Amino acid sequence: MASSGGGGKRGTGTRLVQAGRAKAFTGRFVNPPVVHASTILFENTEEMLSGKAPYGYGRRGTPTSRALEAAVAEMEAAEGAVLCPSGLSAVTLSLLAFLDAGDHCLLPDTIYEPGRHFADTVLTRLGVAVTYYDPTLTDIGALLEPRTRVVYLESPGSLTFEVQDLPALSAQAHKAGAVVIADATWPTPLFQRPIELGADVSVQAATKYLGGHADVLLGAVSANKEAWPRLKKAHGALGLCAGPDDVYATLKGLRTLEVRLRRHESSALEIAGWLEQRPEVSQVLHPGLPSHPGHALWRRDFSGSTGLFGFVGRGWGRAETARFLDALTLFGLGYSWGGFESLAVPAMAEKSRTAVPWKADGTLIRLHIGLEDPEDLKADLLAGIEAARR
Repeated sequence: MASSGGGGKRGTGTRLVQAGRAKAFTGRFVNPPVVHASTILFENTEEMLSGKAPYGYGRRGTPTSRALEAAVAEMEAAEGAVLCPSGLSAVTLSLLAFLDAGDHCLLPDTIYEPGRHFADTVLTRLGVAVTYYDPTLTDIGALLEPRTRVVYLESPGSLTFEVQDLPALSAQAHKAGAVVIADATWPTPLFQRPIELGADVSVQAATKYLGGHADVLLGAVSANKEAWPRLKKAHGALGLCAGPDDVYATLKGLRTLEVRLRRHESSALEIAGWLEQRPEVSQVLHPGLPSHPGHALWRRDFSGSTGLFGFVGRGWGRAETARFLDALTLFGLGYSWGGFESLAVPAMAEKSRTAVPWKADGTLIRLHIGLEDPEDLKADLLAGIEAARR
C-alpha cells in the first residue's frame, strides 16, 4: 500500500509514532485491530464484482497489514511497500519481480548467504545468469551486459561489512537499463533510505530491528514509483502474505525503533573501539570506526550505525573460537540479530565467497550488541578472550 503521508519534515521519532496510523486502519484506537481473516464478506454483488471494496480477501490485505505497509513505505520514502513472511522471502520476491529467463543479474559477493543459495539454485534453474562481484567496486561497467536487468546491493555486506557506493553503482546500473535492489536491513530506514540515494527497491528483513524482540519472522519490500507496479504484481502472483500477529508485533516494535537503535549504536561503537585496542584482536569490522575501509562512504551515505559488526581473533582457530564462544554468558549463541539481546556466532565468510576470497589471520566472529549495559558486555567478552587464550 502507498504511504499514509503527512509530516515529511517532522522528526524521525514523531514520524515513527504517527506512521501507519490513518483512521482507515485504526478507527478511534491508537493501534489497528489484529485482524485474523481469510474470507471477507461483501455488502452486495456490485461491491464484490466492482473491485472497489477496501478489502477483498485476507491474503490481499487487512487493516493490520496495510497499517504496517503504509508505515514502512513512509519511512523508506517509497511509493509503496509489501510484506512477506520472512526476510529471505523479501529477498527472493525482489529478485523474482524483476528477472525473467535469459536475464542477467549482478550480486555482491557479500550477499546474505541464503540469498546466494536462492540465486545459485532457483534463479539459475529458471535460466537467469548470475555474476558475483567485488562489493568494494565503485565501477561495475565492465560487468554490465546488455541483458543485465538487476544490480543487487547489500551495504554493509553480510559477515564482513563492506560499504558500497550506492549512488555511483545505481547511476551505472540505470544507465545500462537495470533495476537496483538494495538490502538495507543493517541501517534500517532510520540510518539509510536507499531509494533516496538512487535505488529502485529497498529490502528489509523486518525480523531484525523493525520487530526488535526476537519473536517475529517478517520481511518488507519497498519500491519507487517506477518499480512499484511490477513489485506489487509479483507479490500478488506469488501469494505472499504475513501473519497478523507478527505484523502487529512489528508495528509495536517500529514505534520504539529510534530509541532502541540509538542504544544499539552507542554500545556497539563503544565495544568495537574497545575490541580494537585488544592485542588478541587483529581486526574489527565496523563501518562506524575510522579504521574501516568504507568509513568515508558510511559517513556520506548513512546517518548512524547499528549493533551488528565483526572482529577477527588474532591467530584463532577452531579450538580458540570454541573456548571463546562457550565462555560467554550474556552473549547468546544464535542466528539472526536485531533483538534486544546480544548474540555471537562464528562467521564462516570464506565458505561462501567466489569473487573475492576472504582472508584473515584468525576466525571471524560476528557480534550483535543488544541493550544490556556495555560494561557488562565487555566483561563477558573479556572472559571469552581469556578462555580463548588458555
